[in-house]
Amino acid sequence: KISKLILIERHEPSLYLIDQKLKMNTNNNIPIIPILNNLQSDQELIKIFNKYKVSVVYHGAAYKHVPLVEANALAAIENNIFSTKMLCQACLESNIKHLILISTDKAVRPTNIMGATKRVSELIIQAFSKEIKESNKEYSSNKLFSMVRFGNVLDSSGSVVPLFRKQIKDGGPITVTHPKVIRYFMTISEAAQLVIQATQMVNGGEVFLLDMGQPVSILDLAKDMIRLSGLKIKDYKNPDGDIEIQIVGLRDGEKLFEELLINSKAMPTNNPLIYRAEEEFIDPKKLWNQIEELKYSIEQGDTNRALDCLKNIVPEWQSSKNIN
Repeated sequence: KISKLILIERHEPSLYLIDQKLKMNTNNNIPIIPILNNLQSDQELIKIFNKYKVSVVYHGAAYKHVPLVEANALAAIENNIFSTKMLCQACLESNIKHLILISTDKAVRPTNIMGATKRVSELIIQAFSKEIKESNKEYSSNKLFSMVRFGNVLDSSGSVVPLFRKQIKDGGPITVTHPKVIRYFMTISEAAQLVIQATQMVNGGEVFLLDMGQPVSILDLAKDMIRLSGLKIKDYKNPDGDIEIQIVGLRDGEKLFEELLINSKAMPTNNPLIYRAEEEFIDPKKLWNQIEELKYSIEQGDTNRALDCLKNIVPEWQSSKNIN
């Protein structure tokens, strides 16, 4: 029963598409307000929050495509990490009641820069939450920062399903990185429900997880999509088949499997499909100092130093590249 929905997006075509889609599928009595903004100015955000009397913020702004992020480390670090810190500060200075970070299973023991930056974003949320709770108990009940962490969302931008669908349409081949790769999947509606329902359960600083069922073999997914398209797999057993599956090798930073928890146990909530976890975090003063060092590296355009700083903040990050 929201009173209005504000969409903040810096990519004009994406903002146009989501604005049009929502207006066609949403109660016309709910105002939908599209705003072009790149999350680089906390004062600009504060003006938006105050103008529209925003009370809940869902933060999903991030570069997320692993190979692109590996090739553009400085841009990804600046966008993913510093937009999160700036947004937290803007929420702190506004009448925001809830800030929910959209995180990823790739933040758990990350093997790529994208996952490491999302892990730092989680640590930023935790640090702000700790400082809020320590500042004033009454104040902290009105400022709740938290996060949700889930795996792959079926049919979302850049996900494997649209890629396979296009490859099948083009006559193949379908490219699979490794025959043993498995992933957890959820639908767009499941992801949306998790994010929205977590807002009602927040105490501040925790991570919410969805019971995502059993992991799916990407190779099996490719085979199923070929069959469901009414086509046949082309291989040595069936050389006259329609679509070939090629194994192309793991990409930089890619895991065979993903995890949802770092070092804590998931606790049930009043929703049987949603779990809550309290995870370790960095002391805020230490984290802010480390992030200042990271900021300096970005300003200097020093990729190696920036990656070293990132490694200091997320020591469990096992990069697939030699950052030295």
